[in-house]
Amino acid sequence: MIALRGLTKRFGAATAVHNLTLDVVPGRVTGFLGPNGAGKSTTMRMVLGLDRPTAGHALVGDRPYVELRHPLREVGALLDARAIHPARGGRHHLLATARSNGIPARRVDEVLEIVGLDPSAAAKRGRALSLGMSQRLGIAGALLGDPPVLMFDEPVNGLDPDGVRWIRELMRSLARQGRTIFVSSHLMSEMQLTADHLVVIGRGRLLADAPIAEVLDTGSVNEVRVRGPRPDGLAALEDRLTAAGAQVRPGPDHALFVTGLPVERVGDLAYELGVPLHELAVSTASLEEAYMELTGDSVEHAAGTIAKGVTA
Repeated sequence: MIALRGLTKRFGAATAVHNLTLDVVPGRVTGFLGPNGAGKSTTMRMVLGLDRPTAGHALVGDRPYVELRHPLREVGALLDARAIHPARGGRHHLLATARSNGIPARRVDEVLEIVGLDPSAAAKRGRALSLGMSQRLGIAGALLGDPPVLMFDEPVNGLDPDGVRWIRELMRSLARQGRTIFVSSHLMSEMQLTADHLVVIGRGRLLADAPIAEVLDTGSVNEVRVRGPRPDGLAALEDRLTAAGAQVRPGPDHALFVTGLPVERVGDLAYELGVPLHELAVSTASLEEAYMELTGDSVEHAAGTIAKGVTA
């Protein structure tokens, strides 16, 4: 488990992380979200002992990272995919890393196979690696010590769609093995498919620490979408729904969007009126919508709208 207790980091007069207290537990993928400048990378760096907290502490298990004798066997991390010497081959980079933590050389070839880097790709020097290949090499480095805790900062950057699906399945399979997975990303759609639990921060402060379903419930109110072939029948249904206390707004293709009643009650009323339906479904809030509502007051660099007559 990763345990943060009152974790605070100041850079001069600026507070990057403020009194952050939370647990990242095994057996699930915990997504770490927040706007640019929210303190995500600083938090991860403090967990790994790269930045010293101004106050509070970060523990892996029951110890600070700097006290771990063989850290790569306990925590694997990818914070910067380009963190490789430009003149060193990828496989040699992993061999040197393995040697520093007493990890056998055969493990290097195992993790290269896991991440899909063949010998020719793994032999390329750092300067010749694409961003996607660098990401795969960095993930291999995180897996090198077969650790129970894994941390990834924007792991899908530079990956093609097949690679994105691969890293998603990899993280979920590692979580099913009982490992602790802590992953930061700005891709809301991908995080919605990957994470079981979410930690959201803004301006260094904790905004949410909850299962993803609970965070989604903080978004816009869920609506029931109703669509049928008979406009007159839908008009009668709209009257009945309004009389039952629902709020109804029209949509495209003669659809109705209903709030205030469960989908089962909407279907029952349509049945009672004999109104045929082609669609009856709940439209839930997306993670992007819920995230924007949570972090709206925490965005430091909000873009303006494009003025009329001005092209982007």
